[in-house]
Amino acid sequence: MRFPLPWWAGTLAAKSAAFITVMCCGLAAMLGVLVHVSVTDQTVGQARALALARLRDATSAFEAGDTLLPGAGVDPPGLPGSLRRLAAAGERGTMVAQHRGRPTMWAAGPADHGRALAVEVDYLQSARTIAGLDRAILWSSGLAIGATLLVGSFAVTRVTRRLHTTARVARRISTGDLDARVDDPLAKDGTRPQDEVAAVAAALDSMAASLQGKLLAEQRFTADVAHELRTPLTGLHMAAELLPPGRPTELVRDRVAALRTLTEDLLEISRLDTGRERLDLDTDHLGALAERVLRASAAGAEDGAGRTADATVHVVRDVYVETDRRRLERVLGNLVANARRHGRPPVVLTVDGPVVTVRDHGDGYPEYLVTHGPQRFRTEGGARGHGLGLTIALGQAEVLGARLEFANAAGGGALARLTLPQLPPAEAAEAAEPPPGGAVPDGAA
Repeated sequence: MRFPLPWWAGTLAAKSAAFITVMCCGLAAMLGVLVHVSVTDQTVGQARALALARLRDATSAFEAGDTLLPGAGVDPPGLPGSLRRLAAAGERGTMVAQHRGRPTMWAAGPADHGRALAVEVDYLQSARTIAGLDRAILWSSGLAIGATLLVGSFAVTRVTRRLHTTARVARRISTGDLDARVDDPLAKDGTRPQDEVAAVAAALDSMAASLQGKLLAEQRFTADVAHELRTPLTGLHMAAELLPPGRPTELVRDRVAALRTLTEDLLEISRLDTGRERLDLDTDHLGALAERVLRASAAGAEDGAGRTADATVHVVRDVYVETDRRRLERVLGNLVANARRHGRPPVVLTVDGPVVTVRDHGDGYPEYLVTHGPQRFRTEGGARGHGLGLTIALGQAEVLGARLEFANAAGGGALARLTLPQLPPAEAAEAAEPPPGGAVPDGAA
């Protein structure tokens, strides 16, 4: 069974800390084992040499018939069995074992009649020395690991902070903020060597500057082309009006009108790209504004109730909003025009508080548009138009501070949802009051 990891477990800081911890623990364990083995060998060797020296003295005294010194004896109690058997076989050896509750170094050799002559050396101090050394190794390893983690975490945190800054700037650039820059200090200081993070930051800044330059050049080119086209198109329009009536004349006038619309759309997009558009704010009744938009874009005759042959306005909850009336009408007009051109009737424009939705009953928006938003000069399936209507609607909505979202309705058809900033309740109530003289706003109940 696999358990989900916490979000921080996948971060670079967590991975670096884990790597540093594992490496420090491995290094501390290796050094601790080496020191322990070295000191233990040295301590045991000294105790063994002392025990063998005493065994030699005890053997000389035993062979001379002298009295054995304390700690020496023949087949003494407590002598380990394996060492006793080794001495009985005529060999000498040493061994550490517990005797009377204390660690003891035994040395034994052969005596007469298959007996063992043995001496004992107190090994308690040596054992304490080794145990103290082990504790010192553990404490020093823990302190070293802790200090290394602190220093490593500080260093890694500095790197990850710079990486997070670079990632934030990259996200801002991806959303269209080409003025965003990382400005990493190490990337600017030519006297210091650049690390990998500084190289990435410098490359990102260079890319943003290059994209910004190309975009500005494209915007200037689009604006210049659209501006230069206005004069000959105006003359062409006037010339088309002088043509005699007939089908060829209608076709010419239709194409001239399409060119003029395209030129005006290009100019509008160029103004939106500059980001210098200013709002002309006014309060308006959203339901009445939606009805005006639908009447202005009507392709058929009205039935006197705000409906046309293929579209209708449905007001669920009406509100007053503070907005730029011309821009809002442009957004809604483009959405309705797109629904009529590319969808199927009926087109329903619904007002529910500050949210306005435009829905048709056609095949819905293309997948790329729902996922990435409208793209200039891109249409799907051979659809008519130049693909600027929804782009302009999105740009004007951003100028209004509104949110425009595109989706496909569950029952079929394209659905565009425009969410407008709403007036505070006190201001909305004040705006809804009739002006002096008893007049009421257009569309108010």
